[in-house]
Amino acid sequence: MAIRFESLNKLRDKVLEANHDFRSGTQVFPSLNVDKMAKDLDLVNEGKRRGALNQPPKTAKSYDDVEYTVIERVEEVKKTSQQAVESDLQLFAGRLASLDFEDQFGLINLANSSSVSDFKAEVAVGVDELHGLRKALNDAEREHTWFKDKHNLIRAARIPEGGAHLLRVSLLVFLFLVETGMNGSFLAKGNEQGFFGGIIEAAAFSFVNIGIALLASIYCARLVTHKSFPVKAIGAAAIAGYVVLALAINLALAHYREVTGSLADGAGNLVVSNMWANPAGLTDIKSWLLFMIGMLFSIIAFIDGWFVLDPYVGYAGVEKRRNSARENYKEGKGELIERLQDVRDEHNDKVKEIIKGLGLLQREHRAIVEHRGKLLSLFAEHQNHLERACNQLLSKYREANVQARETPPPKFFSNPYHLEKVKPKVTADGEWGDKELSASIRDAQAKLNEQVRLIGQECQNGIAAYQELDRLHPDKIDG
Repeated sequence: MAIRFESLNKLRDKVLEANHDFRSGTQVFPSLNVDKMAKDLDLVNEGKRRGALNQPPKTAKSYDDVEYTVIERVEEVKKTSQQAVESDLQLFAGRLASLDFEDQFGLINLANSSSVSDFKAEVAVGVDELHGLRKALNDAEREHTWFKDKHNLIRAARIPEGGAHLLRVSLLVFLFLVETGMNGSFLAKGNEQGFFGGIIEAAAFSFVNIGIALLASIYCARLVTHKSFPVKAIGAAAIAGYVVLALAINLALAHYREVTGSLADGAGNLVVSNMWANPAGLTDIKSWLLFMIGMLFSIIAFIDGWFVLDPYVGYAGVEKRRNSARENYKEGKGELIERLQDVRDEHNDKVKEIIKGLGLLQREHRAIVEHRGKLLSLFAEHQNHLERACNQLLSKYREANVQARETPPPKFFSNPYHLEKVKPKVTADGEWGDKELSASIRDAQAKLNEQVRLIGQECQNGIAAYQELDRLHPDKIDG
């Protein structure tokens, strides 16, 4: 499958898409420096100056210009802090909205319903693939059984493989090299190029001598094992033909040794004439030795070639095809089982990431809500601080004013200033409560864990489905 567990992938990506970059902190609002502001506004001197003028008059009922200046400065600080709080609250609201638990819980339900179906589809694809391999094996088994029944064979086929086959091939190479070396030393007699020329000619004779023995034993002589009498007769004729050819080749080589010169000098015509006139007319014992060595090596090559393939023609090929189909089926089934296990592990790893991500999101949600609460608490305390600071500033001005007056101060001088407190609006539409969210996350994690269990069960069912093909199509045992 090109894409596995698409719903689960979307859920995992959503859970992990940068939802963990929130860093909890506490914003500290700056304290108002009463002494510095009093000095900047020159409240004491202003109080004395205006007090000396009996300003504000004792009948005044509202703040004078100096007091309004103090109050405005404090209100500006409050307004700046309020803007900062509202900006942070908007950020918090955005962060909470981006967690989007509602959508994630919906994706979990969707993934739970689709992941098992996706896994079953993976199993179905594997069953189809394995069914094709099993069919090929059944065909090879039927061909093997048919061949044995048709030719009345009970034994298992002999397959050239392993160390024994390598040993037979090595023996053929050894025979070729030894015969070439020995014949080369015999044929060096009379060759203008000496031993090198003898080796070249000996290699040609050895190739023909051993090659004919191999061809005769592998492709012709084995016909004598066939159950059909005409085919047996062909095999027997082939063996007889091989014997004639082997005798002719090795006698020709022995006669050639006794002829001076090389094939290029026309010695070949003389060899043919001598063999036609008197095949056994060799005069040198070394020539007879050369003939016997050549025949010996040819017979050894013939026997070695007989064991290269199964003695019964075609049986080895049928056995190889069956063994190859069986090996393909075995490897294919192993790969499909491993693929199922990989898909299961891939699914479970994704679920683990999602479960872990949900826990991180819950902690992030809790951190945002707690930080928002701390921010609002600090802002409320900050407003109380501003109110106290404002009254301290007004007191500095009023005390200096009263001391410099000749008339009684206005009655409102004895009234403290009450700062109008602001309570920022918190948008909580659709916001999860901590207990409700914890319960929902536990429920989602339980569903995901159940999905892991179901996928594990489906993996076992898939492996059982693969094994079921063996029960439906059991292997036949030879004999």
